[in-house]
Amino acid sequence: MSYVDVSAADIAPADALSPRARRRRLLRRRIARRPFAVAGFFVALAFALAAILAPWIAPYSASTQDYNAILAHASRDHWFGTDELGRDILSRIIWGARASIVAGVLATMLAMAIALPIGLVAGYYRGWIDSVISRVTDVLLAFPFLILAVGLAVILGPSLMNATIALGLGAAPGLIRVTRGETLALREEDYVRAAVANGAGDATILFRHIVPNMTSTLLVQITVTIPAAIIGEAVLSFLGLGVQPPTPSWGVMLADAQSYLSLAPRLAVYPGVAIFLCALAYNLLGDGLRDVLDPRTTR
Repeated sequence: MSYVDVSAADIAPADALSPRARRRRLLRRRIARRPFAVAGFFVALAFALAAILAPWIAPYSASTQDYNAILAHASRDHWFGTDELGRDILSRIIWGARASIVAGVLATMLAMAIALPIGLVAGYYRGWIDSVISRVTDVLLAFPFLILAVGLAVILGPSLMNATIALGLGAAPGLIRVTRGETLALREEDYVRAAVANGAGDATILFRHIVPNMTSTLLVQITVTIPAAIIGEAVLSFLGLGVQPPTPSWGVMLADAQSYLSLAPRLAVYPGVAIFLCALAYNLLGDGLRDVLDPRTTR
């Protein structure tokens, strides 16, 4: 007779696990039941790695020109073909991912850095300061995100940094409203009332009780804001307000392809598909995180 060595942790019932271990098991189970969110994560990760490793994985430099292959079709040397200057399209898409994703991530971080303290102050202290912040936010939200970003980019001037700042400022009002709403709800919870009764200060209540409990909501908002900022960067670069040629960007590639749509439509198809897939991946990831982190979800 043979015996199998089984540890006590392998046969322990779920009730014997610690609360943290049970939560990790529940999160793994929820994630496994959402394949679209998992796929979105890996696609978003692939784009991020392509942006980081562009100097090593791109077949050519973004500015390398092959005058013997102007507007060439896909081949062994140029998998996606070449553009009107003989530049490798695949390489420019990989290098363009760097500008788009950097702009998306940095703009979201800037928007969150602005929105978090303002939303906390408005939702926690309420009163006249909440009224002022809410009315200003309502006025800014009356403008569509892209319209506001375009206006700010025109004021700041054309460059990737200015486009990133414009996108961050344009995304901040929506995040302020979300942060304020979460703060208003959390400040009425019993554990916050207990902390107030025990003499906890405002800073302790905000950063030890309220902010940690809105982390999941803010994380979902981040994954939703990043693709919006990526699309916004493409729009600004397309309009000449973002990345400036010859630096590669998906928006710049779309702008350059306008004159060749009838002759070589692939020049617009490839960067358009890249924008679509990147934005879709982050949106699928955000939808999955919303379901996984929602405490009301039963499975």
